[in-house]
Amino acid sequence: MTANNRGPNGQRLPEPNGESERRPSIADVASFARVSHQTVSRVLNDNPSVGDLTRARVLAAIDQLGYRPNIAARALASGRSKTLGVVAMDTTRYGPVSTLYGFQLAAQQHGYFVSVVAVHAIDRQSVREAVRWLTSQSVEGLAVIAPFTSAHDALSSLPTGTPVVAVEGDPEANMSVVTVDQVAGARLATEHLLGAGYGTVFHVAGPPEWLEARARSEGWRAALHSAGADVTPPLSGDWTARSGYQAGQVLAQVPDARAIFVANDQMAMGVLRALHERGRRVPEEVAVVGFDDTPESAYFIPPLTTIRQDFKRVGRAAVQLLVDQLTTGAKSQERVVINPELVCRESSVAVPSHD
Repeated sequence: MTANNRGPNGQRLPEPNGESERRPSIADVASFARVSHQTVSRVLNDNPSVGDLTRARVLAAIDQLGYRPNIAARALASGRSKTLGVVAMDTTRYGPVSTLYGFQLAAQQHGYFVSVVAVHAIDRQSVREAVRWLTSQSVEGLAVIAPFTSAHDALSSLPTGTPVVAVEGDPEANMSVVTVDQVAGARLATEHLLGAGYGTVFHVAGPPEWLEARARSEGWRAALHSAGADVTPPLSGDWTARSGYQAGQVLAQVPDARAIFVANDQMAMGVLRALHERGRRVPEEVAVVGFDDTPESAYFIPPLTTIRQDFKRVGRAAVQLLVDQLTTGAKSQERVVINPELVCRESSVAVPSHD
């Protein structure tokens, strides 16, 4: 035991390096800092009534002892679950799972647990059953990752007394919504290709039941209209590389398909494979832009130009909206729209010839 691990009165305190079997408690911190148990609690809860010098002494004691608050015990003592519920579908895909990860990180920083229910469909019955399960755990707020056209009816069935936020939900929903500006992202991608000199841009769209797919198609179409470019019929995929490959096999046989905006990176990978098999060189003959900036996109052949979404920021914003509602006690209908970013790589850098 080190000499520094004695309190002001000479008492032995738990070892901060884990040599003691007992974890440091609030009482240990209070004794070490020579303050009351209540003062330590006020510091932990960021109560403004604690003076700066006392707060600094308590924080120093917490740091020296290696004290970590027991969130479960604090929740039990306060009568609050300190738990946020999430209803999500298709958590295997990069976008939804990245959003969920960002939400969990932000919730942890606010001192909340997260309980997740995965559903097979975002419909009224599935959402009702998921919410019933979550409310049985006394969750304090709900987030629904709901980028589907069917979500509007399902979200209308949520309990009125519980704070709710729709993540990537319908901007017209009667609740708080956090979303990335999908239309703006698609315009960035399309305008990037038009700006490189291509006469028009072909599109491989996502499944029409996804709000994100619809918004990306809308942004692509709007950019073409603004430039006076021809709008070719889009091909539809289901977000998978296989569907992108199938669309790419079609586009590889279209001589005028010199620039392609693909609604996500996985489908873009399939498009790149199909173009390669047909001898269409990227970017020398065809330029390709994806959407999402998945970790693998920088390692495609060639590296993929894409639209980056800040999923961590989406998660932070969703948690903050719930925390604000819990703090004020009033439900809100705030809209948080996050701008995407164009990431330029080798799949779109060639400028086409005009012969």
